[in-house]
Amino acid sequence: MIQKKTKIVATISDLRCDVDFIRSLYNEGINVVRMNSAHMTEEGFVKVMTNVRAVSNKIGIMMDTKGPEIRTTATASGEKIVVKTGDKLKVVGDINFLSTQEQISVSYPTIVEDVPVGGTLLIDDGETGLKVVDKTAEYLLCEVMNDGTIGSRKSVNIPGVSVNLPSITAKDRRSIEIAIKNGADFIAHSFVRHKQDVLDVQKILDEYNSPIKIIAKIENQQGVDNIDEIYETAYGVMVARGDLGIEVPQEKIPGIQRLLIRKSIEYKKPVIVATQMLHTMIENPRPTRAEVTDIANAVYYGTDAVMLSGETAYGKYPIDAVRAMAQIAAAAEQSKLEEKAIPVPFKDKEYGRTSFLAKQAVKSCNQLGVKAIVTDSMTGRTARTLAAFRSKCPVYAFCNKEEVARWLSLSYGVDTHVQEDAGLTKNHKEYFMRALNQLKLGGELNDGDYVTYLSGTFSDGKGGTSFLEIEKVGTMIEQGEKYFVPVD
Repeated sequence: MIQKKTKIVATISDLRCDVDFIRSLYNEGINVVRMNSAHMTEEGFVKVMTNVRAVSNKIGIMMDTKGPEIRTTATASGEKIVVKTGDKLKVVGDINFLSTQEQISVSYPTIVEDVPVGGTLLIDDGETGLKVVDKTAEYLLCEVMNDGTIGSRKSVNIPGVSVNLPSITAKDRRSIEIAIKNGADFIAHSFVRHKQDVLDVQKILDEYNSPIKIIAKIENQQGVDNIDEIYETAYGVMVARGDLGIEVPQEKIPGIQRLLIRKSIEYKKPVIVATQMLHTMIENPRPTRAEVTDIANAVYYGTDAVMLSGETAYGKYPIDAVRAMAQIAAAAEQSKLEEKAIPVPFKDKEYGRTSFLAKQAVKSCNQLGVKAIVTDSMTGRTARTLAAFRSKCPVYAFCNKEEVARWLSLSYGVDTHVQEDAGLTKNHKEYFMRALNQLKLGGELNDGDYVTYLSGTFSDGKGGTSFLEIEKVGTMIEQGEKYFVPVD
């Protein structure tokens, strides 16, 4: 496996998800498996999740909801409607009407009221554009902007318009319940516009007492405008550039991507850059130079993770795509400039001490030649904080639960290990020594390597990072029981 710190999310379909296939992807560097609820049944979800767990308990599993959306109705003829530039047609918001050559019906009842004259409708991911040139109380009169077709149940985007749709559809709720029932780790919720959309998902999770974490997919201008309140409620964010590139002017996408990555680092929460990162590898064995640069730039910007969609779900070269992404990310990590790193605030009220110590731990790697940072974790908070500072050396997080380890599968540079029976809350020293010996046995560390140990007090059940220790591995192991751990 290529050694890289940037995490890889790979979309897997139930049509191609056998254990050997997933193991091959895992060996090439995937950290999280994404399942797209728009294209899968419950049986398909269970099949994928069962096979992922058979490969490794370290792979995170993400359920991607369909989210609120607007679609055209079925066409009256059953065939695509062919339109030409300059054609005029009506658009109405009634799901009970079939679409015809003269009138397109969509699933958004208030579209006539909400879309102004001069507004734009983009159908099927922007393949066909309609310009609103006039409106009545009953319909929008639109002019076709380009030659194209309008098919049945195709997506409709309305750039610049705040649509009033429910945050969770009935299908979304079923998908979330399936994720809960089968032990998924993340819910990636589509078209998040404000914090209430995240809270609506959290309400369902709370009904089942589920620990699943929510990733907010930012796909419209509302989501960008409300990004701070979204970060305050979500576990992390996905820069979903597909619909985002339709909803906002495409030239703004790079700037939005940088903004969301910067915000993620400031909030110390994971961020995923997604959509068409290696799109040509669906059909071709090698990426374009532009795709290589796109992945590298995401790493230079400071993303935690990058994502593959069709490349691994149904593409011809899924293993090659993962390998290429891992190679590009690893190379970018080596060449990115430290002086361009995003500053991380650490004087926050809640995590101030943790952030301060995490920053010093990362400095010890960059300035003192420390080989690795070792931390223990009951919640993943300290490890996520370390990830925000983008250390050059690896962060080994020893977790007392598998689910905590998988939550960290989206955090930059964090390598997790599970010690469920090590008595984290009872004996810090034993826990730490087991961790050192495990890393030494696995070849990650040698006796002569200096490590930074970041930990704290867990006796009150709340946790809290309180000390930083730097010492040689061999010295600590040799001293054994005599070695002093500040919390003991």
